Amino acid sequence: MPREPPPGWPDGARCAVMLSFDVDGPTLWLDDRATGRCDDARAFSIGAYGPWRGTPRLLDLLEDRGLPATFFVPGKIVEQWPALVKDIAASGHEIGHHGWLHETFFDHPRAAQRDIIERGQDQLERTAGVRAVGFRSPGGDIAADTPSLLEELGFSYSSSMRGDDRPYRWEIDGRSTDLIEIPAHWELDDYQQFVYNESPPEPLGLDRIAGTLATSDNWRREFDGYHRWGLCYVLMLHPQVIGKPHRVRALERLLDHIGRTDDVWFATGTQVAEHWRRTAGTERGPGPEPEGHPQRVRAAWRSSSPPPPMGP
Repeated sequence: MPREPPPGWPDGARCAVMLSFDVDGPTLWLDDRATGRCDDARAFSIGAYGPWRGTPRLLDLLEDRGLPATFFVPGKIVEQWPALVKDIAASGHEIGHHGWLHETFFDHPRAAQRDIIERGQDQLERTAGVRAVGFRSPGGDIAADTPSLLEELGFSYSSSMRGDDRPYRWEIDGRSTDLIEIPAHWELDDYQQFVYNESPPEPLGLDRIAGTLATSDNWRREFDGYHRWGLCYVLMLHPQVIGKPHRVRALERLLDHIGRTDDVWFATGTQVAEHWRRTAGTERGPGPEPEGHPQRVRAAWRSSSPPPPMGP
């Protein structure tokens, strides 16, 4: 299999860094996602901490350092915390689409997916005067037809998949499109490290609040690897988790570590997607996705004939 050259980033940067925050609020803790019902006051408060305390603290951090970020916000959170969403937009950050009630998309038909997306877009436009061009599927779960719907609705990019550490163009119905995927990974997701609730249990087996220093060390080492190979480092963070005071301090130390390199491009999802769309396939950037890329293999996998029956 041929080796790909390192991606090219603006102004000679070796590595891209996308800081992203999923402002899920209480939508992660619902008893009934179809109606938005949440009977557990304690669980609701765990989620509400994110937009109420965590996100303002993170906005201050970003302002102090002059860094751009992308905030993926469910429509219900836009509706319930409009002043916060206006503050995010006024601070120059990008707001991406994240469902209405943090729905899983893989079990929704196309019409229902469209309704969820359009409802969120309308709420965001009424609140902050913008419409999202980036999409992150809640939980990273998409249906087979979600990418084509995003393309139809004019989205620039998705940040939902896991199978690469550089962006790529979505191939839909056998054709390469302008819809860009910016993959993120569980290793760089604070939720997998720190989230905890006694009842209802989260995680189901409990026994998880990772050490902050150990997790920060993992994230620093991950950055060093991404920088070594010139990739796109996507932090996928949640204000209700990373927005706790000591974890914000850990995030500051991580940003200090990243900042000690002088060839890093901090960018929003839209900036990454626009750059990749403009340069991929030219002498200034990587070529088309090669044979063996996960999305191409998956397309062939799904369309291949079933295996022959087993013998007697």
